[in-house]
Amino acid sequence: MDTLELLTTRRSTKTLTAPAPDELQWDTILQAATQVPDHGHLTPWRFVVIHSAAGMARFQQILHDTAVQSPFGEEVVAKAERVGKMGPNVAAVIYSPKAGKPEWEQNLSAGCAAYALQLAAKAQGFDSVWISGMWVHSPLLRQAFACTDKEKIIGLMMVGTSPVVIDQAKNTDTAQFAEFW
Repeated sequence: MDTLELLTTRRSTKTLTAPAPDELQWDTILQAATQVPDHGHLTPWRFVVIHSAAGMARFQQILHDTAVQSPFGEEVVAKAERVGKMGPNVAAVIYSPKAGKPEWEQNLSAGCAAYALQLAAKAQGFDSVWISGMWVHSPLLRQAFACTDKEKIIGLMMVGTSPVVIDQAKNTDTAQFAEFW
């Protein structure tokens, strides 16, 4: 797969199964994620990769506990179960700003790291989806990931293999959001 094909065919996939990346593939994915624009070489991000059965069970329990503690009822508990089983692996991307430097640049760098992680997974034949919402604000998940007061979980990247091929074009009419001078 060439670079343009990679960039134009990546799609979010909410149903993921095994296989998922092994440790060597995760190392490659994380190496790619750390090559993003990073003004001042601040590395304003870090990752927590959940790939073991025990780690996934702990993650699923934290999502369940988050849902139970929320004011939103049983519907959210069911959603927590779906999210927890959405993929065989999860990589949390945590925005970790450095003091005294422009936070907006650091936040963008962390977002680029999350996207690069998805692209690197796709380049190795895996699929992914970026999950946010109430889960990334969970005090229980923040505690489990040892987040400081300044850190934010910007996304949970579910990674695995889609059981179906997604060949649907997306955003092909660039005229609606591009202007040429």
